[in-house]
Amino acid sequence: MDLLISFSSWLLIIIGSAFLIVGAIGIIRLPDMYSRMHGAGIIDTLGASALILGMILQAGLTMVSVKLVIILLFLIFTSPTTTHALARAALDSGLKPFVGDQNRGEKTTNKIGKEVKKERKQKSKT
Repeated sequence: MDLLISFSSWLLIIIGSAFLIVGAIGIIRLPDMYSRMHGAGIIDTLGASALILGMILQAGLTMVSVKLVIILLFLIFTSPTTTHALARAALDSGLKPFVGDQNRGEKTTNKIGKEVKKERKQKSKT
């Protein structure tokens, strides 16, 4: 039985680590903030949850596992709420998502995105 619990916990830790790596690559490689927030959501919910579940199995029925369950519940409830609030604030402030041009396969921005880039260039020169 101990071997099964140990195998399961290490499997969860490896799966969580894989999700963390995929999410980190997504944060680096994806083109706009909304897509990057998806990568951050993977890290928060799937990666951290699998890691914490693996640690709970390693800890057994102790006070440490109770604390890990509380941390897990906090992450499960706050991560999607934070991501939604951040996306909503960005959308309300005028940040539009990038839209791919289906005819040429290029990334294009809308008019607001171009204006924001132009303002940032002007501010960086001063």
